[in-house]
Amino acid sequence: MLRFALGKVLTVAGTMLGLAVLTFLITNVAPGDPARLVAGPEATADMVETIRREYGLDRPLPVQLGLYLRDLATGDLGQSIVTTRPVLSEIGRYFPATFELVLVAMAIGVGLGLPLGILSALKRDGALDHLTRILSISGVALPAFWFGILLQLYFAVHLEWLPVSGRLPLSEVPPAPITGLILVDSLLRGQFETFREAFLHILLPAIVLSFPCLAAILRVNRAEMIEALQADHVVAARAHGLAPFRIVAVYALRNALLPTLAMIGLRFGWMLGSTVLVETVFDWPGIGLYAVSSALASDFKPVVGVTLAIGLCFMTVNMLIDLAYAWIDPRLRAA
Repeated sequence: MLRFALGKVLTVAGTMLGLAVLTFLITNVAPGDPARLVAGPEATADMVETIRREYGLDRPLPVQLGLYLRDLATGDLGQSIVTTRPVLSEIGRYFPATFELVLVAMAIGVGLGLPLGILSALKRDGALDHLTRILSISGVALPAFWFGILLQLYFAVHLEWLPVSGRLPLSEVPPAPITGLILVDSLLRGQFETFREAFLHILLPAIVLSFPCLAAILRVNRAEMIEALQADHVVAARAHGLAPFRIVAVYALRNALLPTLAMIGLRFGWMLGSTVLVETVFDWPGIGLYAVSSALASDFKPVVGVTLAIGLCFMTVNMLIDLAYAWIDPRLRAA
C-alpha cells in the first residue's frame, strides 16, 4: 500500500510540474505587455524598460521559466504586477470565497442528486424517472454562463427575490474572519442578519455551479442503483419478504454508493475549476474572478498560480479517491 501511495504522489508531482510549465508558456506567449500596462499609456520607453527589468521580463523565456520553477519549489508563486502583492497571499485571500461557494454547491448537488437517483431507479420508466433523465441531460447541456444570466434575469431582476451579484450588500459589514467562510463566521459571531444576506447572495451562483454536479451524481447513482436492485442477493432478500426500505438501504444502496462517492470526489475538484465562469457572471470575489481580472490585465503570474492551485486540489482529491479504492479493493494496488 505504501508503494502504491508513493507512486500516486509521484504522479501528482509530475503532473503538477507539467501543468506549471504548460501554463507558464501559454500565458507568456499571450498578447499584451504587462510592463506597458503597469507603466500606463503615457509612460516613456525608458520607464517601461525599467519596469520590465525590475520584474525580469527582459530575460529570455527559458531563463524566466527556470527561475519560476526554482521559486515554485520553495512555495513562491511570484508577485502580482498589478497589486504588487505575493500571488500566494492573494490566492489565500480569495480562496475562502471560492471554497464556500463550492461547499454550498456540493451540498445542493449531493442533497438532491442522491435521493433523486434512488427514487428514479425505484420508479424506473415512470414519470419521475423521465423527469430526472431530462434534468440530468439539461445539467450537462446547459452552459453555465447562460444558465446563470437566465437565473439572474428571472429571480433577481424580474421577481426581485434574490441579489444579482456579490457576496454581501455594500452596506453590510462582514463578520470578523474566523474561517474565512462568511456563512460560518456570521453564525459563530451571532450575526444572523449577515448570515441571511450571505445565504441569499450565494444561492444563485451555488445553484448554477451545482447543476452539472447534480446531473452527474443523479445519472451515476441511478445506473448503479438499477444494477444493484437486480443483483441476486437483492432478489433473494425481496423473495424472503424483507421490508422494501431495508432492501434499498442495506443491500442495494451500500453497493451503489461507492462509485457515486468517487463521482462526488471528482466533481468537487471539477467545481473548483468551473468557478471561473460562475464567479465572473455573479461577480463573486473568489479565485476564479481573480484569475480572470489578472488575465485581462496581462498579469500572468496570478493566472498561473490560480491554475496550479486548482490543479493541485483536483489532483489531491483524485489521489485520495484512488487510495481509498486501493484500500477497499487490494486488487487495484497491483494494477
